[in-house]
Amino acid sequence: MTWPAGRLATPQISGHQGTLDGVRAVAALAVLVFHIGLNAGLVARNVPGGWVVNGGQSGVAIFFVLSGLLLYRPWAHAALGGRDAPDTGGYLLRRALRILPAYWLLVVVVMVTSYRDRLGDVWAWLGTLTLTHIYAPQDWWGSALGPREMGQAWSLAVEAAWYVALPPTAALLARAARGGADLADRARRLLRAVGGYALLSFVFTVAMHVPDYHPAMGVWPPRYAAWFATGMALAVLTVWAKEDPRGAGARFCRTVTGSWGACWLAALSLLVISASPITGPLDLNTIPTLWTSLLHIAVYGLCAAFFVAPVALAPAGHPVMQAVLGNALMRWLGRISYGIFLWQMAIILGWYDLTGRLFNGNLLTDLPLLTAATVLAGAVSYHAVEHPVQRAYRRPRPAARRTAPGRAASGTR
Repeated sequence: MTWPAGRLATPQISGHQGTLDGVRAVAALAVLVFHIGLNAGLVARNVPGGWVVNGGQSGVAIFFVLSGLLLYRPWAHAALGGRDAPDTGGYLLRRALRILPAYWLLVVVVMVTSYRDRLGDVWAWLGTLTLTHIYAPQDWWGSALGPREMGQAWSLAVEAAWYVALPPTAALLARAARGGADLADRARRLLRAVGGYALLSFVFTVAMHVPDYHPAMGVWPPRYAAWFATGMALAVLTVWAKEDPRGAGARFCRTVTGSWGACWLAALSLLVISASPITGPLDLNTIPTLWTSLLHIAVYGLCAAFFVAPVALAPAGHPVMQAVLGNALMRWLGRISYGIFLWQMAIILGWYDLTGRLFNGNLLTDLPLLTAATVLAGAVSYHAVEHPVQRAYRRPRPAARRTAPGRAASGTR
């Protein structure tokens, strides 16, 4: 595809976006490197430079920004007057089919292989299968994250809660855009409302620390509203630009995309800062302060924003985005990224338990081995579970086969 070099090129707001698959791949690999380094003991053993792997937590922020961008965009389009709002029932069904079948398989495998003594525990099954386990931590888990072999699923639980809350949230935000004199006025009103929504993260973080620190609240959805809101703001900007290629929104999009190098350099700088003690303790046993907890949300969110924004706001076919993030390898890794996310902790902990080297690993040998094993598991998950379910759901009915062919669309995880 040739990049439209004209001055009025606008972002893509529908259909599949291969460059965002590349962004998703970066997020999945960042989280994977973080978990490998953490369980290898780079931080616990004070390995020189080992703190850098903490920056991999930025992958979670990137995932949440992508969700805000891709899932809120149809509602943003409706709020700005360009289309009808999505059907809530169909949207929730698509989300459930996207995340639950592969996740449920993980839960079954983890429970059968690692927690046989809990197979008769109805509440354990109910909590994990419904992604509500983060709200009622149990002693046998050992942490607020749930069973350690699927500890990363806390972020999936946050996403699932946000999925359910999105339709009413979008409806409330849309009220702010009503009464705007024109498209630009409605867009600005909507952006201000999304900014107000983002403040929920900081209010909730204060409540998490005052008057006493409640660590379990650190994985509850309101804490991450700012990261979702970042993607939602990008969604508003892309729709505004598409609807008015000569307006201020389109000019802003072209400016950000034209400054992709500066944006990515800023993201890299923020990544280094986010990995440092400025945004919280490096180990898992030190209680973070209110100040570091607030910085955690702000710095990781800004890091994700500077990384994702030039990609999200670029026209289809942008040469740099296509070369770096839209190439065949990155698109493939993006497609299987959900499986990479799901199976990484089971594989990492299984390896370290088998070799007896938990928190005493060697990153030079463990990183390539565990990365290859997790990518393989992700590919199997995609081709054996995720893709067949999606294909079955999208298969057109016989009577509509000639007139309503299925159309690919970008997803989140």
